[in-house]
Amino acid sequence: MTLRVDAAWLSLVLLVGCRVAPLFLMAPVFGSLPAPNLFRAALIVALSAAIVSASGLALSSAPASLEELLLLAMQELVVGAALAFGLTAAFAAFLFGGRLLDFQFGFSIANLIDPVTRTQAPLLGTALQMLAVLVFFLAEGHHLLLRALAFSLERFPPGRAIGELNFAPIVAQFGAMFTLGLMLAAPAVLAVLLLDLGFALAARTMPQMNVLIVAIPFKIALGLLTLALSLRYLGAAMTRVFESVFRYWSAVLA
Repeated sequence: MTLRVDAAWLSLVLLVGCRVAPLFLMAPVFGSLPAPNLFRAALIVALSAAIVSASGLALSSAPASLEELLLLAMQELVVGAALAFGLTAAFAAFLFGGRLLDFQFGFSIANLIDPVTRTQAPLLGTALQMLAVLVFFLAEGHHLLLRALAFSLERFPPGRAIGELNFAPIVAQFGAMFTLGLMLAAPAVLAVLLLDLGFALAARTMPQMNVLIVAIPFKIALGLLTLALSLRYLGAAMTRVFESVFRYWSAVLA
């Protein structure tokens, strides 16, 4: 039996895999999963082959040389990294909002050790990011992500010149990360800020009182209470964060 391999199809699977790979390496949704590298590589290849077969993409001809194939692969890696940045920035908004809460509540005195990345992580920032990942999968965001990936291949097919990619929205998405992060933490931050102003006036009128020791329990209690009361409105804020990813993708691929 003779096995025939289509070089153009294999080249296309490789190029699509180079675009998909940054999502599994950079984005916190998949990149933080403790999985062996061999499993990640096999999953990327299988997903790329499925996308190519289902979408009907095709290269007019296989790359003429290895250098041309490597150049196209590097271009797809840049496109994939630009798309993965939008998803990374969205989840970084939750981490940034949690850092603000930790700083205001006094939790920034101690940090957690993330067992996956082996780095220090903020307490509430990690909790908000884990909640965001949970909501992302419960809302079938991974299905929307696959559809968006197929849309990116249709809008910006492999082999297209990277100079046609719009990199301007990257700066806007970077700024939106701080805006959305502040929006998530705004109610609790504002409440604790008002409490700080009250303790500042108390310290001015009663210098003998140790404000630092007295204020910390009140700040933690008020901050957690305000955060708990604002959870009912957190869903709409999370929706805006996730929608910003797809708006960013559309702007980059426009």
